[in-house]
Parts: sequence; structure tokens; C-alpha cells
Amino acid sequence: MLCLEDSSLMTMALEEARLAARAGEVPVGAVIVAGDTLIRGHNRTIMDADPTAHAEIVVIREASRTIGNHRIPGSTLYVTVEPCLMCVGAIIQARIARVVYGTADERYGAVESMIRAFELDVNHKPAIRAGLMEEEAASLMRAFFQERRRGEVPKWS
Repeated sequence: MLCLEDSSLMTMALEEARLAARAGEVPVGAVIVAGDTLIRGHNRTIMDADPTAHAEIVVIREASRTIGNHRIPGSTLYVTVEPCLMCVGAIIQARIARVVYGTADERYGAVESMIRAFELDVNHKPAIRAGLMEEEAASLMRAFFQERRRGEVPKWS
């Protein structure tokens, strides 16, 4: 069983978010830990021409392939931004035990912002930890969209 702290895993998710930004994708990164398996990923909607290729979906798909099961019980998903409704659905279907995210998404967030999807009558409700490294995740998003509005190509370190 991997034994890394939440902050170390969120740091990895933030590194993935920076990779997404460098590729011109919305800077959202994710890490999923299932036993000894650790999968990292980021938004790939533009690169893959796939509207479902959110960071959460990318790592859930890869973790499922790696462990050979469509369910990932006992796993923890770390994501830099509050999951949207589509991603919450995938989290439920994958039976992810715990979700840790950085910053809220007032526009599309489906954990606490736009809707509280896990409070609906669903068959699986993961434990939630919100706000881990919130300012760093939020500033990444703000900077990305400010540069995009100015027509600049984001430069990420």
C-alpha cells in the first residue's frame, strides 16, 4: 500500500495541471491511488478531441485498465478542481472511496458548488476533502484564463 500524504499527492496533481496548461488544455490535474497503483493524468479534451477526457476520467480509465476492474474500491482520487457532474458520475460508477480536491468550481462543480450530486439518492457516496492547496489550484486556473482572454499562449513553469 502506497503511503504518501494528501499534500504530496495533490502536489503531483498540480504538476499534471501545469502539463495540461502547457499543452493548451484547461489546467486540471488528477492522481488516483488504488493500493500500490498510482496513476497521474490531466485534461486532454483538446489533445484527444474527446469532451469526456477530463483529468478525473483519464485517471479513472487508466486505473481501471491497470487493475483490471471497472470498480476501484478503496481508492482515493486527488484532483485540482472540484469535479463536474460527468466526473461525479464516473466516481460513483468506479466506487472511488475518497475524493480530495483543491479549489471549488462555482460554474460547473458538482460536489458543492453548482449542485451537490453526492447528496442525491445515489448508490455510492465517497468521503470528500475539499480545499487542499486551494489557493495554488485556484491561481493556476485564474492565470490560465487571464492569459487566454488576453490572447496569450500561457507560459508555465
